[in-house]
Amino acid sequence: MTRHRRVGDFSLTEFRNHLRTGRLAIQSGPVSWQLHCELPDVASALHGLYAAHPCELDPAFADYHVALRTPRNLRRWLRPQVQFWIDDQAPFEPLPRDQAPAMLEWGLNWSLAASAHQWLTLHAASLEREGQVVILPAPPGSGKSTLCAALALRGWRLLSDELTLIEPANLDALALARPVNLKNASIDLIRAFEPSARWAPEAYDTQKGRVTHLAPPAQAVERMHEPGRPRWIVFPRYQAGAEPLLTPRSKVATFTHFAENAFNYSILGELGFDTVARLVDQCECYDFQYSRLDDALEVFNWLLRPEADD
Repeated sequence: MTRHRRVGDFSLTEFRNHLRTGRLAIQSGPVSWQLHCELPDVASALHGLYAAHPCELDPAFADYHVALRTPRNLRRWLRPQVQFWIDDQAPFEPLPRDQAPAMLEWGLNWSLAASAHQWLTLHAASLEREGQVVILPAPPGSGKSTLCAALALRGWRLLSDELTLIEPANLDALALARPVNLKNASIDLIRAFEPSARWAPEAYDTQKGRVTHLAPPAQAVERMHEPGRPRWIVFPRYQAGAEPLLTPRSKVATFTHFAENAFNYSILGELGFDTVARLVDQCECYDFQYSRLDDALEVFNWLLRPEADD
């Protein structure tokens, strides 16, 4: 076992070798993944996306052991594929080989959502500023990830893009500080919004269209062991040409949404009910319509001001 380092401390060649031998584990907030992959493009993507993340060679323990493998069938010669494995099981059908970096990110999300029942796991983005957390739950196509990326690139600390982990004991929101999943027009929008951002290669013709992942800001990774206190629950909705509009949302409707969409609400039983009830009770709940990122940033920064409570 070696001391903790950061992914970016390794050269790309060293990093590829460690992935190929399955020796390396990457830390993401409270969880770690030990990774095994022989695909050079996956190594290149991870080396860029996770450059600031702590990692360890030959760890004594890792929460998850995952791998990407090419199926040993005739398809490896014609339209090759790749498959995600976790603990020697393959929960998904193979995908086209060029979708491998994206498939790994989707698989890491799935591994948490399927098993991390020590926390309430919400299908929502979350960001922190001044110790206060905004939770962004929304269905696909709502502009949630686009808004999350913009906030993370303009001073809000990224906790998570897809999975928000809530500690039932104290309602803290935990940080994963993993890459942000963007697709289609959102990719071009955020590329123009922050030209210096770091990206994974794009994957085309996926079930979601054109997709890629945005690297988390380094400061979010450096502070990923700092939880935050949820203060707002905001349901964003992108609507072309719309003026920004923030309106109060019923706490009953917010509770119902989490009861229906939290990954493990039913599994947690009474604890799930109690955690969601306390979370919604302590937060201000809103619906938010927007079309321009600059307008959205102004509204979210307004939430931080004392007069926003009046």
